[in-house]
Amino acid sequence: MAFDATFYATVAFLILVAALIWIKIPTKLNGALDGRSQRIRTELDEARKLREEAQLLLADYQRKRKEAEAEAAQVLESAKAEAERITAAAHADIEEMIARRTKTAEAKIAQAESQAVAEVRARAADVAIAAATDILKAKVTGPLADTLLDQGIEAAKARLN
Repeated sequence: MAFDATFYATVAFLILVAALIWIKIPTKLNGALDGRSQRIRTELDEARKLREEAQLLLADYQRKRKEAEAEAAQVLESAKAEAERITAAAHADIEEMIARRTKTAEAKIAQAESQAVAEVRARAADVAIAAATDILKAKVTGPLADTLLDQGIEAAKARLN
């Protein structure tokens, strides 16, 4: 019987398949594939859990960020209101201080004016007394002149001051 190469290849293949079945290679291959699929399934489950935890953390951080932004806005608004209040109080204090200083300056001016008027009157009285003294000395003579002159000077001083 003449066998060709195809026959030998087929017989060799069948012997190989029988040997593989006898060594239980398909079972080992299935076991390895099952183990690998189980590891992949476990990794997928773990990845899913990690993703859910990450989403929860992200949601928590987003909520905290929104709360922090709201709190920052509230603090900013409060600071603006406080600044406006302080500015208004400072303006009121400055206006009050200016009014007090103006009043004080006006009082000092009035006092200086009164003092200047008094000084002018006193100087005018001194000049008038000196002029009257010179006129009376020139016109009145003798002991009567000295007595009249002294009495007139005293009377003029009393009236002018």
